[in-house]
Amino acid sequence: MVVVDTSALLALMDGENSQRALLRSALRADPRGWVIPWAVLPELDYMVARRLGRATVAAFRADLAEGRLPIEWGGATDLHRALELDRAYRDLSLGLVDGIVMAVAERLEARAILTLDLRDFGAVTLKGRPAIWPRDL
Repeated sequence: MVVVDTSALLALMDGENSQRALLRSALRADPRGWVIPWAVLPELDYMVARRLGRATVAAFRADLAEGRLPIEWGGATDLHRALELDRAYRDLSLGLVDGIVMAVAERLEARAILTLDLRDFGAVTLKGRPAIWPRDL
């Protein structure tokens, strides 16, 4: 299982992002073995609309509505773990979204987190020690 963060999804949608090809190949290696934590959705929606425009955000929303994206809805335990991580790493100011991504990765015993946010994800030690892709590829 690979848990996908906002930064990776944004890069995958951006045809001009230099990391796009590497991220795509990582996901293609196991097309059914990845999930998007629910908390990523509002953040991604905002960032796609702001950075990539109406057509891209419309396509993203259509994919969501049609069930084309593997969303992990999680539960209260993810929220509690996210808050624990935010407290434990208070100097990083992880915030809710990164904390949820990390909590989902721990709960699902993910082999990796797909992210370009090395400041936060590279500094936190998670249970199971998932790899950080593409950094660890």
